[in-house]
Amino acid sequence: MSPKQKRFAAIAAVAALLAIAVTLVLGALRENIVFFYTPSEIPADAEGRAIRLGGLVKQGSVDIEGLTSNFIVTDGEAELAVSFNGALPSLFREGQGVVAEGRISNGLLTASNVLAKHDETYMPREVADSLRDKGVWQGEGS
Repeated sequence: MSPKQKRFAAIAAVAALLAIAVTLVLGALRENIVFFYTPSEIPADAEGRAIRLGGLVKQGSVDIEGLTSNFIVTDGEAELAVSFNGALPSLFREGQGVVAEGRISNGLLTASNVLAKHDETYMPREVADSLRDKGVWQGEGS
């Protein structure tokens, strides 16, 4: 083999290894990535995938029995029912911003984690921007 062919073979081997590494990393990320959506943005193929749902807790929708909580998250255009088995954050209440992480099944988000805003001036930027775009946001910068 000539030096030129050896160099080409080495470059091809490195490129193949790099392609394999990139494929493995992207495959791992695809399985573990969690997308953020508002109720009106949830895609039709979200069934069974892990998602983050953000919006406002609908007035009059909270039903708490022991540690099991059911409520509705809305963005002013669409709504999605959420079920959570665990202790809700102390700042969780109707009309406030919330982010629920979980999986959708049969039109219900079964949440594994529920986050409520921690004071009167904070809401995740994605939630605030989405609500502001829909004309629902009542906070600063509206």
